[in-house]
Amino acid sequence: MIEDMLRTPSAVRDAEKYTAHNYHPLPVVISSAEGAWLTDVDGKRYLDCLAGYSALNFGHRHPQLIAAAHAQLDRLTLTSRAFIHDQFADFCRELAELCGKDLVLPMNTGAEAVETGIKVARKWGYQVKGVTPGQANIVVAEGNFHGRTTTIVSFSTDEDARADFGPYTPGFTVVPYGDLDALTAAIDENTVAVLLEPIQGEQGVVVPPEGYLPGVRQVCTERNVLFIADEIQSGLGRTGRTFACDHEGVVPDMYLLGKALGGGIVPVSAVAANAEVLGVLKPGQHGSTFGGNPLACAVAIEVVRLLATGEFQRRSAELGERLRAGLEALLGKGLVGVRVRGLWAGLDIDPALMSGREACERLMERGILAKDTHGSTIRLAPPLVITEEEIDQAVAQLAEVLAA
Repeated sequence: MIEDMLRTPSAVRDAEKYTAHNYHPLPVVISSAEGAWLTDVDGKRYLDCLAGYSALNFGHRHPQLIAAAHAQLDRLTLTSRAFIHDQFADFCRELAELCGKDLVLPMNTGAEAVETGIKVARKWGYQVKGVTPGQANIVVAEGNFHGRTTTIVSFSTDEDARADFGPYTPGFTVVPYGDLDALTAAIDENTVAVLLEPIQGEQGVVVPPEGYLPGVRQVCTERNVLFIADEIQSGLGRTGRTFACDHEGVVPDMYLLGKALGGGIVPVSAVAANAEVLGVLKPGQHGSTFGGNPLACAVAIEVVRLLATGEFQRRSAELGERLRAGLEALLGKGLVGVRVRGLWAGLDIDPALMSGREACERLMERGILAKDTHGSTIRLAPPLVITEEEIDQAVAQLAEVLAA
């Protein structure tokens, strides 16, 4: 009888029955959200500490972003790139200025941005660098997560993402993340790019050693290789700076952006680079029906303007220190590892206590939603609109889960 009164169990069962099992979601069914809070179909509220894998950096239904979406819905939603619409130039110009680059190529999803970056790097290698035709290679890192297309999983080291999806796309060399010597040794005359996450998100918010990113920048410059920074999760304010690369003063040749660029409303991604790189593309060589559509551009313009004030970067940096202090206090009390950069944290739970999945289930019962990864590791990535009190609440609930 109680189950009949609650809608969550039946919704979970139907989702499991009619959906391909490519995800293993927590058994919660969300019906509404505002700011940093989610409400399920039974009226229970949860503090969102995942923010759609950083797609919701500005919180759920940010008023400025919602207003932009509503206004655009009443005017124009799609033209395709066969025509120019009135939001397109402003989006490309303002995002290029935010990135300090000449050009922007809009797409939809993060994986599309990565695929675009790979294609551009190869074409640049053949046309500009003079790489042997058909021999271009790209150096990537172990533990990477750049998406799940066939090409991208070809250079993944996560067997869950990679196994049984071959034959795999050639042209990639995998080296240990954070090992500058190994990366340097892997570059040869046919290397066109180094593709890295400045911080590895899916791996558990793994921050590279100090000096690694500047070293990558230097060797790429010396060897005439493009440095491609996948800032799809780490960028746009998440780490306390506009880009994670900013923490060490590094400017890559190409930014790959997504997730938060769509404000949690529509999928928006983009590649940003200078003209000598993105300029290798000519009409008909790459495209997307929905990439750079009017609705996406209208929302993304407001995202860029929110970032241009610096407010969200400052909030992430300041509140991230509070999050760090709270989490580091739990080391030896159930946590065996803590990595924090801005409002992004990877927590390693003592595997003798529980798995990451079990921790997330117990947090869910206490009104906190987070995500596990790789065994006993969980990630926290709350919206940047979270308050000090809400951070303290999340840490306190985690402490009780570990103590219990």
